[in-house]
Amino acid sequence: MADVASADLRQIQNKLQEWEHPENSLAPLSLSQRNAIYEISEAVGVRNVPSNLPDGDTISGEIKKMSINDESDDIQEATNLNLPPLYSSEKSVFPLKPSNIGTTQKFLEWHREVEEQLEDQANAVYISYLQQMSLRRKECDELFNQVESCLKDLALLSTQHQTVANSTNSLHQVSEQLLADQMKLSTVHSEMERRLQFFRSLDRITQRLSSSTLGVNSPVFKECLDRLDECIEYMTSHANFKESRVYLAKLHHCQSRAVALVRSYVTQILQTATQQCLSAPSPLTDSSTTPSANIIPAADSDFARCYGKFQACAPRIRSVLGHIEERVQKIANSGYEGLLLDCQSCYVEQRHQLLWSSVCTAVRELSLRHKGDHCTMVRSGCAFLLHICQDEHRLFAEFFSSQVQAQLTDYLEGLCTSLYDVLRPAIIHINHLETLAEICSILRVEMLEEHVPSNPGPLEAFGRVVWQLLQDVQERLVFRAHLYLQSDILNYKPAPGDLAYPEKLEMMESIAQSIAEQQTQQSERKMRRSDSRSSLASIGSATSQEVAHINHAVEQPRSRTGNSPADLHGMWYPTVRRTLVCLSRLYRCVERPIFQGLSQEALSMCMQSVTAAADAISQRKTAMDGELFEVKHLLILREQIAPFQVDFTIRETSLDFSKVKTAAFGLLQRRRQLLSFNANNAILEFLLDGTPAVREQLIDSRRDVDLRLKATCEKFIASATTALVGPLQTFLTQVQSFLKMKSEEGEKLKDVELKQQHFATPSAIGTTVRETQKLMKNVLPVLQRSMQLYLANKDTESILYRPIKNNVVSYFASLQQHLVTEKYSAEDMLVVACPTPEQVLVILSSASLLAAGPP
Repeated sequence: MADVASADLRQIQNKLQEWEHPENSLAPLSLSQRNAIYEISEAVGVRNVPSNLPDGDTISGEIKKMSINDESDDIQEATNLNLPPLYSSEKSVFPLKPSNIGTTQKFLEWHREVEEQLEDQANAVYISYLQQMSLRRKECDELFNQVESCLKDLALLSTQHQTVANSTNSLHQVSEQLLADQMKLSTVHSEMERRLQFFRSLDRITQRLSSSTLGVNSPVFKECLDRLDECIEYMTSHANFKESRVYLAKLHHCQSRAVALVRSYVTQILQTATQQCLSAPSPLTDSSTTPSANIIPAADSDFARCYGKFQACAPRIRSVLGHIEERVQKIANSGYEGLLLDCQSCYVEQRHQLLWSSVCTAVRELSLRHKGDHCTMVRSGCAFLLHICQDEHRLFAEFFSSQVQAQLTDYLEGLCTSLYDVLRPAIIHINHLETLAEICSILRVEMLEEHVPSNPGPLEAFGRVVWQLLQDVQERLVFRAHLYLQSDILNYKPAPGDLAYPEKLEMMESIAQSIAEQQTQQSERKMRRSDSRSSLASIGSATSQEVAHINHAVEQPRSRTGNSPADLHGMWYPTVRRTLVCLSRLYRCVERPIFQGLSQEALSMCMQSVTAAADAISQRKTAMDGELFEVKHLLILREQIAPFQVDFTIRETSLDFSKVKTAAFGLLQRRRQLLSFNANNAILEFLLDGTPAVREQLIDSRRDVDLRLKATCEKFIASATTALVGPLQTFLTQVQSFLKMKSEEGEKLKDVELKQQHFATPSAIGTTVRETQKLMKNVLPVLQRSMQLYLANKDTESILYRPIKNNVVSYFASLQQHLVTEKYSAEDMLVVACPTPEQVLVILSSASLLAAGPP
């Protein structure tokens, strides 16, 4: 405890020292305040002797000094507090000098009195302070009592305030609850009123619909329909309400009544318009009445009446049906779909009643007017129905705005069927491919690809009928094409003039040369006339002659290249020309798969016809003429079918019955096992093994043409080679036979040599070589002349001539090799005089130069 007390004391001392700390003072004082404290300290530092003490008395002086200030303070405090002073100045006089002290008893009494006085004097301050404290305590007690009383009053007041506040809050809560209940009840009342309006509207709607003055096209009827739809929708979505099903049935009944009113209104207007159109007299044709007036040949007045009356009544019906169509679009399963369909059906029925007879009459008149011209009949009939469909669609749009036009499409398709019924009997009797192809072009290009896509909605029905008619025309075209290919291509009987080759080519070449000479002479005359007018006439004429000579030299070989008569269509073999013309017409008219099948058949028949013609020319002239004829026309076929952007490959499916035949023979050989009840049953094996196999074969017409062309070229090369080196070929064949027989016989013919044979003596071989060289010089110009005349193309001629030249050189090289291997002597070699390959090439080149000269 002592340590704790000393620690507290030190802490207090430290705190007191911090009061006047020079740097961080807790109570810093200014300079004037410090001076005032110093003055007060000096003033209270010395206490004077009380005045009531006798002078010279040291004790009484000290006592006086000590008590004078206290007395003044006590008096002042007593005065301030209205208290009587503790002692007066008279009593303050110490009896230091008693009047008479004679005995010890008196001294002791005096001493006692003096001590008491001194004690009283010393305790006077404390007694006064005690009295003051008692007084202050009393005052504090009174103040405390008053504060306690105030606190009690405040507590009571707070309690009362809290009570009042609680009461007020309760009142507010109750008021808010009452207001909330009031608002809730008001909302419930409003909601009940709103919901009851749907139930109460039934009587008002029924009353309005029953009114005889209600007009279908009036605003009241529209409002009635709107409210009726709202009520039906509400009852449908709140089926759990009491009597909602009953009210819903009544509302549907009202809706049915409204629908009946609209249906009756629209039907009456349409029927009235129809009767007016039927009973009205035929006015003069007015081209402004209908866009189709310039197409209809004999029924202009009928169409003018039909469109005029209906256009006049369109606004009245449109104003009513517009509301119905809006409801159909906004509300699903609204019940008005049937009404809209009934109105459209009534409209279509009335229009059909008006137009059917007129359209049929107009179509029949068109067919009679253009009876001999099928293309014009098809074009005019389609144009007539096309405008009719557009006019009907435009008139339909004035009545209805709905996108559902199925009944209109069916109605227009029925009108277009009248054209189909008239055109189809005429089309199926057309035999000319050109006419059928032209009709296909009209229907496919002009109608389906130009008119229908530009206006797909109004021309949908027209497009269907035209497409059906196009299918019939294509079917007829394909049928006639098959017959045409059979009769005019495969079974074509050529006339003598068709097989007059190469006379026709020579004649056409001479004609072309004469025409070229005439043109050259005319150009020379023009140049001479122009040069005669200049001052340099002589120089100009010489120049013109030189240019003319050059032009003639240029035109001479040109007539043998691209401008040959063999390239003219008129010089083609008729079956080739007909095949290409037929394919070109079919290419634009039929579908690609159909065209592929027809093209394969046509090319196959054409190649057979060309081969037959080539055989006939070979019999009439030479084999090379027939082969060149076939090569030329096969080249024409390959070149002319190249522009067709189709695949000439087709897939053919066939059944292979070879297994059936084998299985049948096996069944006959195993008659004893027909009824065996095991795995070797003959009937079961026949059924399993005798199923025909399905085989697929790809046929490529272009590849067939290429293969036929290749085979013909090889045949021509072989024929040309034989024509050039025929004797040498025969000799080499005999040599090969002898060598083969010698190798087969072995020892028997071991000592027999080739040059011992009569056909292989040096003189015989020399004769063969000379005959071959002579034949080459005589035949090669004729051969190249024929190639120029038929092929008329330097590149093609070079391609065909190169293997011929190589064959000739190879035959002579083979002869040279046999002479060396069979050990012919040098003298024999001189007798044979076999040329080397280089010499053979020189011989061929010299012969080619002769052939390149003027014919």
